[in-house]
Amino acid sequence: MKLLSAIVLSFLLLFTASNASATIVVYNITLDGLQSVPANGSPATGTATVTVDDIANSVQVDMSWSGLIGGNASAAHIHCCVATNANGPVVIPFTAFPAATSGVYSNIFTGVSAANIAGIENGLAYINIHNAVFPGGEIRGNILTPEPATFGLIGAGILALLARRYLG
Repeated sequence: MKLLSAIVLSFLLLFTASNASATIVVYNITLDGLQSVPANGSPATGTATVTVDDIANSVQVDMSWSGLIGGNASAAHIHCCVATNANGPVVIPFTAFPAATSGVYSNIFTGVSAANIAGIENGLAYINIHNAVFPGGEIRGNILTPEPATFGLIGAGILALLARRYLG
């Protein structure tokens, strides 16, 4: 009976928790011209990993991109807090971003406001790379809620620990 109660409680906690209450959340993002608003036909692509720590108020960005056709990057940043089909204000400028058509970038931003962290955690933010031909952004990647499979893996881990404790 204790095991059944523990399993039910685990599932209730798992499915009622939101990532807004998380301490650290990792997002994997794909950047392309189709996500830009308005969309464009750029063949450029990029990937980014954004790690949000809402206790330390920090955001880490690790990204790579290639194939910009509009010239060297003139700026890149995180915009917030708007729907995925809209453009919003810059909230985290990527300082010392390479002026290149391909490259890598990594930085940790501290002192990020609670409102901007909440916007990121609620799927209302995006990364984009700007240049001369695409001043509104050649490629963009929406920072969306982690896949539900992530939460399923967490739940499976909790269940395995409970089973070990009560059955082992």
